[in-house]
Amino acid sequence: MTRTLALELAPFRFLVESDIPFVYENIRRLYGSAVSDCLDKPDYYVSVKKAEGIRSFYRPQARFFADQQEPFQPLQQQQAYAMLEWGMNWCIATHEMQHVIIHAAVLAKDNKAILFPAPPGSGKSTLTTWLAFHGWRLLSDEMALIQPFSRTVLPFVRPICLKNNSITLAKSWFPDATFSTIASDTHKGDVIHLSPPEDSWQQSCTPAEIIGVVFPNFRADQALQVYQLNKTESFMQLAQNAFNYGVIGDDGFSTLCQLIEQVPGFEIFYQDLAEVDAFLQQELIDATD
Repeated sequence: MTRTLALELAPFRFLVESDIPFVYENIRRLYGSAVSDCLDKPDYYVSVKKAEGIRSFYRPQARFFADQQEPFQPLQQQQAYAMLEWGMNWCIATHEMQHVIIHAAVLAKDNKAILFPAPPGSGKSTLTTWLAFHGWRLLSDEMALIQPFSRTVLPFVRPICLKNNSITLAKSWFPDATFSTIASDTHKGDVIHLSPPEDSWQQSCTPAEIIGVVFPNFRADQALQVYQLNKTESFMQLAQNAFNYGVIGDDGFSTLCQLIEQVPGFEIFYQDLAEVDAFLQQELIDATD
């Protein structure tokens, strides 16, 4: 049976349709109060459905659609929920032009936000999880929505995507947290999604002001090392992580330039997450009081 529901994910609304029961169940479990039965005026209409024909019973597959587009190849049906999350990311990254969008985690304290742009394998989502459950407010695990010509970043609260060893760590750290079913053997390995703490959901419409940019790099058996970047280094790394920087032209360039001129940028190498937390608190949050 196909079911349809709305997700109120400020500043966007998604209308989601699926005929795969565990997709619907994961949405209900992970999104909680963001799930709505009001189906009017969505920004994006997406669906994840069972493939038809032979793929409906032999090695079952799922297909993702955004309106009439099918941007991805079908995946194994057991990967359908992860496919939905990736598809929602794709919708914003490819269509949203009102904000400058950076591929970055965003966390805040006292409405002071830090961007964590990072490529896959840097430990970004593991760091995001640890901070989100240790007193930081999650604005996003995947993308920073920056208002042009400002340091204001809008929340886009969604579940945190964890992969491989990070899944075991998160479940051992936070056994009472809310996790999705696992998608195994994806192109990223095993994948699971984790709902952030309730405070992040309750403040999902509260923007924050960016006070710093930190490029994280996890290194096993290494004490915390911090390098402050010059303005050029910060700009180049930030621009490399921008989704729509080239599309929105001068607005994107000017916004990133203004941001880098006003906030410090750091590259960190770390193993101990508590050391990172202490550095962020002392050198960025407390320093802006």
